[in-house]
Amino acid sequence: MKKRFALGMLSGLMLSASLTHAQQLLLTNYTVAGDQPVVGMIVTKNGATPQKLSVKGPDARRFMIDDQQRLVLRPGKADAGAVSYAVEIRGRTPEGKVSVPFRIVNDQFLKNKVIAHRGAWKHTGASQNSIGSLQQAIKLGCMGSEFDVHMSADSGLIISHDHAHQGVLIEKTPTAQLTSLKLANGENMPTLGTYLDAGTAQNKTRLILEIKASQLGKERSLALTNKVVGMVKAHQAQGWVDYISFDYDVCKRIKELDPYAKVAYLTGDKAPELLAADKLFGLDYHFSILKKNESWIDEAQQKKLTINAWTVNDPAIMDWLLGKNVDFITTDEPETLLTKVK
Repeated sequence: MKKRFALGMLSGLMLSASLTHAQQLLLTNYTVAGDQPVVGMIVTKNGATPQKLSVKGPDARRFMIDDQQRLVLRPGKADAGAVSYAVEIRGRTPEGKVSVPFRIVNDQFLKNKVIAHRGAWKHTGASQNSIGSLQQAIKLGCMGSEFDVHMSADSGLIISHDHAHQGVLIEKTPTAQLTSLKLANGENMPTLGTYLDAGTAQNKTRLILEIKASQLGKERSLALTNKVVGMVKAHQAQGWVDYISFDYDVCKRIKELDPYAKVAYLTGDKAPELLAADKLFGLDYHFSILKKNESWIDEAQQKKLTINAWTVNDPAIMDWLLGKNVDFITTDEPETLLTKVK
């Protein structure tokens, strides 16, 4: 028993050390397409240049590291039927030896601008923010499926739009109790882990993850952010996930934790110039904000920020936004919008 305990302690220490080093090694991108074989550069979070890099893992034979320290898909090694490739990048940083697993998405993501708000639920019988509504969004062929994440009383990560479900406050309730609650379609309330598992089983629809600001204060919102980004990394889901939040400090914290994450701001009270200066990926504003500040659309495009508008259910407003060539439109009516972009 003592030997088993000691081995467990040693394994825990090794895992802790490995994770510490792992945070120092990142990719600048996590997707690859056959006609664009460069995945991205292998970098460290603190800017140091990693040394003695090599590729290992189940799909190592498909990749190489070029003289610019970029992970590159070898000619003729793409697998058209693969959802993703499993690799492990090994090297050395100032902190020591590093060995980090990654999943590289075989990029077949759709580019039709349609983001299903809380999944595709309105005409499908699925509940909002359920695995079913995600699967329906994938089945419809949406570019992305949006969902919301809260933190439970015991720091579990729970999928729900509202801060309470059936009168039960998410932030003051343990995970086990929350996941026993039923949604309208009979599913149990999902965790972020189960949602990521479902979403990363395909490579057509992106996962648009909203981090919900805590009702218990800024510190808890940032703790939630730390947990979410950590779980996305643990599931090697970086290639699928884009982040959004109404809390600007949450957006900036995501960028601190993962400088190459795609992060967009939701509230609509900041000009594109500030978002670009803080290296956000895009703005994600209510359509009324964009109609009131049409110049922001041009400014955002000039600064190479993506533009999303929410929540757009009126066909006339969809047409207006498509005419402005916004990048994405979030809607409860993905079926309607899909007919306009096909």
